[in-house]
Amino acid sequence: MDYEKMKEKLNSMDSGEKISFIDELKPSEESVELLVDLLDDESHPVRFRAAERLGGFGEIALQRLIDVMDTREGDVRRYATFALKKIGDPRVTDHFIGALEDEDWGVRKVAARSLGELGDRRAVEPLIRALEDEDWGVKLAAVRSLGDLGDERAIEPIKKARRKGDKDFKKAANKSLKKIQS
Repeated sequence: MDYEKMKEKLNSMDSGEKISFIDELKPSEESVELLVDLLDDESHPVRFRAAERLGGFGEIALQRLIDVMDTREGDVRRYATFALKKIGDPRVTDHFIGALEDEDWGVRKVAARSLGELGDRRAVEPLIRALEDEDWGVKLAAVRSLGDLGDERAIEPIKKARRKGDKDFKKAANKSLKKIQS
């Protein structure tokens, strides 16, 4: 079945049917396009499952997801960021660093957490700046990622951010400091 016919078929399905359809897709360029379309579906479970599958497709979905990150906005970017995080390819480091400046807190949060998991120390300075983010979840993701990166440049900025944080943030900051200093 070609892309247009599959897309037409998807439009007539309810959310449960779409999720079943998603689960049966095999990695291909057509499947990637269908899943990218579903990142904008009205149903959160459908969008989430599409992002999970894209992440599971790996290399075949990588460039298309980077394109989505660079050109789309809102929830679609958030789900694309999640899928790229799941792929975990180091080539997306620069895109995640750029996403730390996104207007959507969800994109910033997933990007911040992804940078720690990727382990690229180029992310240390941008993550230090993310400790000043207005969103608590972004700050928490940044402090955890800085701990994962284990770079001593983060010690003083984490201590400074810890003074302004709540109990949970202070706990995460202390944990990150221990990781860096061990």
